[in-house]
Amino acid sequence: MRRRTVRLRFTALYGALFFLSGAGLLAIVNVAFSGVSSTQVAPAPGQQIQQIQQPALVHAQARIVQLQHQLATHQANEVRQLLVASAIALGVMALVSIVLGRVVAGRVLRPLRTMTSATRRISADNLHERLAVPGPDDEVKDLADTIDELLERLEGAFAAQRRFVANASHELRTPLATMRATLDVAVGKPEPVPAQTLTLADRVRTELDQVDRLLEGFLVLARTQHGDLPERDTLSVGRIVSAALAARADAIAAKNLTLHNAGVPGDTWVRGSRTLLSRMVDNVLDNAIGHNHEGGWIRVATAADEQTVGLVVETGGQVLDQRQVAQLAQPFRRLGADRTGSDAGAGLGLSIVAAIAAAHGGTLDLYARPEGGLRVGIALPAAARTSMAGVSA
Repeated sequence: MRRRTVRLRFTALYGALFFLSGAGLLAIVNVAFSGVSSTQVAPAPGQQIQQIQQPALVHAQARIVQLQHQLATHQANEVRQLLVASAIALGVMALVSIVLGRVVAGRVLRPLRTMTSATRRISADNLHERLAVPGPDDEVKDLADTIDELLERLEGAFAAQRRFVANASHELRTPLATMRATLDVAVGKPEPVPAQTLTLADRVRTELDQVDRLLEGFLVLARTQHGDLPERDTLSVGRIVSAALAARADAIAAKNLTLHNAGVPGDTWVRGSRTLLSRMVDNVLDNAIGHNHEGGWIRVATAADEQTVGLVVETGGQVLDQRQVAQLAQPFRRLGADRTGSDAGAGLGLSIVAAIAAAHGGTLDLYARPEGGLRVGIALPAAARTSMAGVSA
């Protein structure tokens, strides 16, 4: 069934009101003409006495009654024909009113449709745009002005959040670097350092590295969610994947993982940020390697058509819950240490992947394989043929 739009409801309302008013008008006409046709011209009492006293007028009186009867019959026929013709006209005009009602409703709702399409175009990347609906100062204009005020407040909130991210990047990295340098100086002194101090220093350095990675993940996630795409270029996803796999050859060999790599690197062209797309691929592969068991396998495939470039990374393992898997694209969501026997990671990897894919106009699909393991699928818009001229990598 079609969606019950406001335009459809207005059309039905206009048609119903016209039909009911026309039916009421026909009922009034019917009652009025019925009263007129039922009125009979009765002879006065003096005339009845005169008919008795003057038999010569009986024939004339009978003729008058006959004419009155014929007139009443003719009036009844005319009323019946009028009602039938009026009913037909009412049906025709009801259809015409529905058509006109639809046109009028569309005309009245046109500013709302314009507002809806303009609001859909506005996102975090173009919050500076406004509806700016022209016209008289009515309810529609008030609604448009209210939405513009809301967009202005949202733009201010997003700007404040971007400033906070920039300030946090500077303010938090500086003390972390200072703490790491102080720790290195304390451990690197000439005099002998106790073993307990060295163990503690290694543990603190590990935690500092974890905080640094967590901070970097926060910053990347914030930038991608705000659509901040530096150094946009035409890139090959297949080549980025090949480079990332080559960089992780030792990690794959350390776990004795079997790698199945399929795809045509030269055909998977997209338009985007090399830094962010490389980070996206790195996170997916790190997730596949880190959350894998000893002697497992990884299947990587890239493919492309005229509109979409796809990257699929599959791993084996235990059977997972699809409802929990679907939540892995949200920050700080993990399946737990029982999946891999490790509690490493802060749960930001796949959320960063989802944010980077969305910033490039793509999607992330997480699927729990029925036979066990996880399937990660990424779909990105393919680069236009015109933008690939002269591109070498």
